[in-house]
Amino acid sequence: MKQLTIAEHSIALDKDGFLIDLNDWSEEVATALALREEITLSPEHWEILQLLRAFYTEFQLSPATRPLIKYTALKLGPEKGNSMHLNRLFNGTPAKLAAKLAGLPKPTNCI
Repeated sequence: MKQLTIAEHSIALDKDGFLIDLNDWSEEVATALALREEITLSPEHWEILQLLRAFYTEFQLSPATRPLIKYTALKLGPEKGNSMHLNRLFNGTPAKLAAKLAGLPKPTNCI
């Protein structure tokens, strides 16, 4: 099992780097997870992470790429709800990486 340490607090991660306990998520945790992926979170990233957390609250699951794109387009408009924008923000794996940074479980269809 992997660990993430923030301010001397250890947070358990699964083998893929996702939070074991979703309640461990915070903006500090998201920032630390992003740094592990060599991403500096911008306001655009935070917008998607908050959107993903809202999706999870509503549907109790992490969306795969296609539903993520559709939901983003519905909530933020087509200029942000498209694969090019999301791939640019999340290194070509938007559903998986954004879910990880948002403190959500890995989408079921992601390898």
